Amino acid sequence: MGRPGRQCPRLSRLSGAARDPRAKAEEVCRRIRENYGDAIASRRLPPVDELVLTILSQNTNDINSGRAFESLKSKFPTWEDVLVAPESEVAQAIRVSGAYHVKAKRIKSTLAEIQKRVDRIDLSLLEHMPINEAKEWLSSLHGVGPKTAAIVLLFSFHRPVLPVDTHVWRISRRLGLIGDHVSREKAHSVLQDLLPPSCVFHLNHNLVRHGRSVCRSQRPRCDVCFLSDLCDYAEQMS
Repeated sequence: MGRPGRQCPRLSRLSGAARDPRAKAEEVCRRIRENYGDAIASRRLPPVDELVLTILSQNTNDINSGRAFESLKSKFPTWEDVLVAPESEVAQAIRVSGAYHVKAKRIKSTLAEIQKRVDRIDLSLLEHMPINEAKEWLSSLHGVGPKTAAIVLLFSFHRPVLPVDTHVWRISRRLGLIGDHVSREKAHSVLQDLLPPSCVFHLNHNLVRHGRSVCRSQRPRCDVCFLSDLCDYAEQMS
């Protein structure tokens, strides 16, 4: 595996990869894999667990959401126990996650919807459902947006759906894969149509890594970025 800061030979700005979004996406994927490998995030939780953990992770850090999840699982051994428990008790169990009253209500509502639709708290029906249908099914649950749906499908079912977090969104905009005015929610569908499916599995993990070390929100390190010759932002800054 190469080093994150390694500079690739610069391509002409008139090359196909620079002009055509799909060709650019393929080249970005190739270089990302070449420099960071093709590993994805190591966690593989059951889908309902992943869904609840993702709800807990909203507007907090991984440490606090993880603590809240473990506290919830310790107090309530099954999701059925969470469903029938008073909302105030669920809220206290996840207090460390922040916004715990809102999250408790959201978790209980989501579990109730799953129970009503499937007749049990289980998401295994999504495993072989067409991807777009599975995304719509999840996104129609209370408090579940496209990012949460993508996380569940990618991590729990190993399906090629890209979660667009702040790093993925920022880097995709800077590269010119999506327009400056494309929202994070809309970026899910735009990137899903643009990227090769084989690239999706590792791309979220690797773009988060690239966003933290190279393509930072403040003072991006364009001078050492192996994607700079493909990047609209780097061209504007040069």
